[in-house]
Amino acid sequence: MREELERLKQDVPLLDYLQRHNWKGRAAASRQEFVGLCPLHQETHPSFYVNAHKNLFYCHGCGRGGDLIRFAQLYWHLSFPAAIARLKQERTPASDSAPLDAATVLDQTAAFYQSQLHRHPEALRHLHQRGLRDREVIRQLEIGYAPGGNLCRHLTKLGYSSDLLLQTGLINSQGRDAFWRRVIFPCRQSHHVANLYGRSMDTVAPHRFLPRPKTGLLAWDLVRHFSELILVEGPFDVAVLWQAGFRNTTCAFGTHWTPEQVAQLTDYPKRQVSLAFDQDLNGAGQQAAHALAHYLKRAGLLARIVSLPPGHDPNSWFVAGATADDFARYLQRAQSV
Repeated sequence: MREELERLKQDVPLLDYLQRHNWKGRAAASRQEFVGLCPLHQETHPSFYVNAHKNLFYCHGCGRGGDLIRFAQLYWHLSFPAAIARLKQERTPASDSAPLDAATVLDQTAAFYQSQLHRHPEALRHLHQRGLRDREVIRQLEIGYAPGGNLCRHLTKLGYSSDLLLQTGLINSQGRDAFWRRVIFPCRQSHHVANLYGRSMDTVAPHRFLPRPKTGLLAWDLVRHFSELILVEGPFDVAVLWQAGFRNTTCAFGTHWTPEQVAQLTDYPKRQVSLAFDQDLNGAGQQAAHALAHYLKRAGLLARIVSLPPGHDPNSWFVAGATADDFARYLQRAQSV
């Protein structure tokens, strides 16, 4: 992986990449150093320096710096994997690239939706209404936005066939995008996007996956090392708890668990799992939590039930004004099964 990234940075010199995206710099202290206005924030005095020999940048105005991949992350508001996918796309024309298969098209789709999020104020407003404002959490969870109507055009320009887009479920038989006005959470497996979850900003059909396997737990590579985990039902629950400091939180996108997801939890002996499911007024969330907790206990884990205030899930509770301390108290009171 490291060698592949080094080749990518050699194939796409940072200075060339910046100039290709309309950055204008002038020679500074040496022939290898250039300075210009920072493309990452508004400024009137040039403070953005590029060392062409080292392939690095640093801005004395905003204090950010790094290599080509870091710049792509900051400039396009992408996660590390999505930035790499975008750079690979720009490095090589689609006709000469690796096989255009389902794995690559889903990676490209997730990267495209991430780039759309910050271009659509209605999507950011929706995240704010759901209590999510931390840009780093948004980046780490690779949250994107599907405005609808522009994905098919974008992917076909990259060389992907309509047949492949139809096969993966990204478009329907009429050629329309599958996701319209939805916040997108990528579901990764073995470093590739294996499915996409779209949460509607409207009230109709709130949940949607592509017609593909559900895959594993959300952001598993970032939480798998924890000996104590918090399980919730939905990705917005994960997002607000990460924002509140509970980075050991994941979800299965609902209460129906797959054998793969259970296997992920049991890969750490004697792991403690706290289930903070929705406190539905009809008791459905708590019933599902108790059933899963007993299953996990039989699998050798320490399972506990977190009873949130009636009618709330973690997301709605934080939107209603709960704090990290409030959640920590409820977590302390969790009942073992």
